[in-house]
Amino acid sequence: MGALWHPFSDMGAIEAGGEFVITRGEGTRVFDESGRAYLDATAGLWFANVGHGRAELADAAADQMRKIAHYSTFGNYTSDTTNALAERLAGIAPVPGSKIFLTSGGSDSVETAAKIARRYWVERGEPGRTIIIGRHKAYHGMHYAGTALGGLPPNSDGYGQLVPDTAHVAWDDAEDLRATIERLGADSIAAFYAEPVMGAGGVYPPPADYLAEVRKICTENDILFVADEVVTGYGRIGGSWFASSRFGLEPDMVTSAKGLTSGYAPLGAVFVAPKVWEPFFQPDAGVWFRHGYTYSGHAMCCAVALANLDLIEREGLMDEAARLETSLQTAMTPLAEHDAVTEVRAGTGAVAAVQLGDASLAPRAVALLREDGVATRAVGAGGLQYSPAFVMTDDEVAELAAATTRALDRL
Repeated sequence: MGALWHPFSDMGAIEAGGEFVITRGEGTRVFDESGRAYLDATAGLWFANVGHGRAELADAAADQMRKIAHYSTFGNYTSDTTNALAERLAGIAPVPGSKIFLTSGGSDSVETAAKIARRYWVERGEPGRTIIIGRHKAYHGMHYAGTALGGLPPNSDGYGQLVPDTAHVAWDDAEDLRATIERLGADSIAAFYAEPVMGAGGVYPPPADYLAEVRKICTENDILFVADEVVTGYGRIGGSWFASSRFGLEPDMVTSAKGLTSGYAPLGAVFVAPKVWEPFFQPDAGVWFRHGYTYSGHAMCCAVALANLDLIEREGLMDEAARLETSLQTAMTPLAEHDAVTEVRAGTGAVAAVQLGDASLAPRAVALLREDGVATRAVGAGGLQYSPAFVMTDDEVAELAAATTRALDRL
């Protein structure tokens, strides 16, 4: 084996079984070292919204790097390309007037929003508001705050206490949030995080009226509402740039990444509503927010993001994601009748999951699908993930469903 330590992996198993090496991608398919094609069921790791091999994104990166790849955005430094992206994102923000804090990815965005939330209350004169609430089954990246906020115990087991002052509530019961606020005291709580559609935890769409209710509870208790749209942002929700817009959430902050560049460059963004950014922008107040990253607003990444957003608009890919919402639900729902399946979750965005009754069989199912020319992965506790590029056709969705049926039959 080589020198690479794979993330999210059992390295002993990889040492024994070998790697799956991808050498190129084209549209909805990726190719291994031998040149064999695989239908990409997951768009990489939820991110290749426009499909693989889009030359215009490579050209945008090269053009920017020939000018300047990056400098810095600390202090008053910036680039024209970075500013252009910030303005573009502000124009599609779920809350008008939002400011944009640029990061290197989703975990960075989650961490940034957590620090902004706590610091916001200090600036508001309420430093006791430190608790941040997450949900069971949630995934918020793998930095310290995100791991602590996530509701997937295997991701946090073995590390000890990561971040004090975090709490968790049921993923599907707004009243549990209300009861937790009453128990802890609203004056001790900084923020509540929610994925509009849970991703890595197993693809769980929100129960009816859940999002509206938790948003109302946060408003009533003056608790910041953070929408984690690392998965659902930039069109994957179908028909809208963001799930926050689709569901009318008006969040105080939105964390995002993945589809911002369709994975062609590492970049994330936090959308900060006027209520939250205002204390940090007062002239002559001397408020320093001492947080950021070397590659915050990386000029090359921003150029790729601008080209990617152009491409999504030009090709009507948000509408294509809405089409996929329907076609995935239509094609995958019948699999719920299979003896190996307990549930199919679909119908909210271009995402779906086929839930196996025996979670231990998920790795085997993934391997069987790969043998049949489909690349996917397991999510949550025994779910099979489907989150294709927006350019996937309905015939290809049917191909995914047929291959999944064959894999299930072979279990």
